[in-house]
Amino acid sequence: MNIQIFGSKKNSDSRKAERFFKERGIKFQYIDMNDKGLSYGEFKSVLNAVKDIENMIDNENRDKDLLSLLKYMTPEGKTEKLFENQHIILLPIVRNGKDATVGYKPEIWKNWN
Repeated sequence: MNIQIFGSKKNSDSRKAERFFKERGIKFQYIDMNDKGLSYGEFKSVLNAVKDIENMIDNENRDKDLLSLLKYMTPEGKTEKLFENQHIILLPIVRNGKDATVGYKPEIWKNWN
């Protein structure tokens, strides 16, 4: 397994994801989204894995103006706007090769080999 966790130290689900992998002795690479976001290739890879741009949006984010704007955009526009404003992506993003999850999903991570 080649696990990457994109998260934030202030995000409780990111900390829970780290703990999930540590408790199982699975090595992972942690990337702080506040310091370094997703590259465009990583972003597209995650989007392909989660299938729908709506699955990547944190609807509880404080940036209500941007969330309101996204509701009225085309899927292509949403993709571009979300890449430019990665602070509204639901965390953590956990990647294992071409597989990826957005949000805390231990039920999926357990099945990764």
